[in-house]
Amino acid sequence: MSDSLESLNRKIAGAGDIGGVVRTMKAMAASNIVQYETAVSSLKEYDYNIALGIKALFNQPGSNTISPQKKAGPKKKIYALIFGSDLGLVGQFNDRITGFALEFLNKLHGEKEIWAVGEHIATRLQDKGLVTSALFGVPVSVNSIGPLVKQILAKTEEGKIEKEFYIFHNRPKSGSGYEPVFQRWLPLDTAWNKDIKDLKWPSGNLPEVIGDTTATLTTLIKEYLFVSLFRSCAESLSSENASRLEAMQRAEKNIDEMLLDLGSKYHRLRQSSIDEELFDVISGFEALKGGFVVSTSTTIAQLLTIMFTVISCS
Repeated sequence: MSDSLESLNRKIAGAGDIGGVVRTMKAMAASNIVQYETAVSSLKEYDYNIALGIKALFNQPGSNTISPQKKAGPKKKIYALIFGSDLGLVGQFNDRITGFALEFLNKLHGEKEIWAVGEHIATRLQDKGLVTSALFGVPVSVNSIGPLVKQILAKTEEGKIEKEFYIFHNRPKSGSGYEPVFQRWLPLDTAWNKDIKDLKWPSGNLPEVIGDTTATLTTLIKEYLFVSLFRSCAESLSSENASRLEAMQRAEKNIDEMLLDLGSKYHRLRQSSIDEELFDVISGFEALKGGFVVSTSTTIAQLLTIMFTVISCS
């Protein structure tokens, strides 16, 4: 009986320790979400201003649009960049984006080259028969997103080949949760030109560009590509922490239920032990009373003292 109570005590203490870790991870995830959501919000405004700058240049003489890339031949190459997570406790985060990307890519015809952000994503792709040709580390903070984006941009410039490039990542949903999404990052084709030209200018005063419009447009295009990658990465990291927060909330609920169940078992077992001790005392008292005459001033008083002691311990 005593060993069982000790075992339950150990389980309760262990569940309590795990609960402390879960609460810490939950607080860290909630804190990280704030910085990534702030970055995403800022990038949205910045991206909008970059697009307005490009639109302003499109309105200048001699710089109406970006010349669309020539259509690739039947053996075109398709590039895909997939953002994942290398940290644990993120639920189905990696599985959802992997499944989403594979379902989309299987509908496209052509040779595919996969770039992965995170070893876990690369492993899942290999399990599906796709080998990643480039692997990048997952950023651990907002400050480390910039260096990653520069690495990816440098990789895209290797060979100076025409690319059909897609980006896959998880994006936070309004309210809570996240969803897998994709973006056709390159080439900057006719559809992209139309979206820029259809963008409404926020005021009635049309801008005028002074200086070399070609150099300015090139700079803005590079900035557009940089911001697109940066924003995708920030949204992925925000979704990762949202997924971790949800996982920690479920774990915290399960631990609370486990502690409640263990506590109930412990109290029932302890009460059962106390009842047995009381029965032993009563049985002894009955044996003494039936077998011989006892001194009411001594023996009974001692038995009652024992009984009250046991009851007070309950």
